Amino acid sequence: MARAIWSGTISFGLLNVPVRLYSAVARRNIALREIRESDSSRIKHKRVAEGTDEEVPYENIVKAYELTPGQYVPLSKDEMSALAPEKTRAIDVQDFVDIEEIDPMYFDSPYYLGPDKSAEKAYSLLAAAMESSGKAAISRFVFRNKEHLAAIRASDGVLTLTTMRFHDEVVPPSDLDDALPDKKPKVAKREQEMAEQLIDSLSTEFEPGAYKDEYREQLLALIERKAEGKEIVAPEAEAPKATKAPDLMAALEESIAAVKEKGGSSDGGAKEASKPKAAAKSKTSKSKSKGKSKPKSSSRAKAKASK
Repeated sequence: MARAIWSGTISFGLLNVPVRLYSAVARRNIALREIRESDSSRIKHKRVAEGTDEEVPYENIVKAYELTPGQYVPLSKDEMSALAPEKTRAIDVQDFVDIEEIDPMYFDSPYYLGPDKSAEKAYSLLAAAMESSGKAAISRFVFRNKEHLAAIRASDGVLTLTTMRFHDEVVPPSDLDDALPDKKPKVAKREQEMAEQLIDSLSTEFEPGAYKDEYREQLLALIERKAEGKEIVAPEAEAPKATKAPDLMAALEESIAAVKEKGGSSDGGAKEASKPKAAAKSKTSKSKSKGKSKPKSSSRAKAKASK
């Protein structure tokens, strides 16, 4: 049975809809301990004062802001509490926007919203109206002693809430200094056409279940083999080399040919592979604001990685 982690009320206009917040993510991390290699003794981390071996009790630790190296402005727990956002149970809707207008970089953690007791009709009304409009509700609410910006969306009668990053938390490209070239290199028209053809040949509908955490599966398999006493030989990994400018056309042509061969088409591999694109566009415009699919994972991963 799903367990609510927060409850409150969606408020916009004169409409108030009591809701409960549920996590929409199941973490599948594999818990690894730190041990001493020689005798498998557990490693424990202690809070010690710098320059000493003296362990500091948690109640004697306060937060501080470092002005200059070694110079701090301490902040007591009472001072921090005074600045904490007012604890309310309201999700205040500020605006309704088209979901396509929101850059995915602003999205953070996803949650489900379910109706609270006796709020089923109001919840269904809001979900139906939002799904029909295709809009997302940009809202503010206090969760875990922090004010969050959030986007509420509707899909198949279910409301989802995704916390968002504030504008000043997203680094603009202009702050990357020398990471990006000052001048864009000139791209030949033929090169761009070939690159677009390659993109078209690899375009399809998005199926979340097709993408798995291969590293986690390999790590589980490695743990199983080592537990069985098998010897592990690490393969030599070679990083792919960047394609040099003079080789771009040749690389593009070979890539397109490989896609055609894989698709079993001699004359229209790229066209055949790009057929789902049209359907994907229409479906994507709807699914962007819905997000109806849920990722699948193997039973072994569920059993071992969910701990």
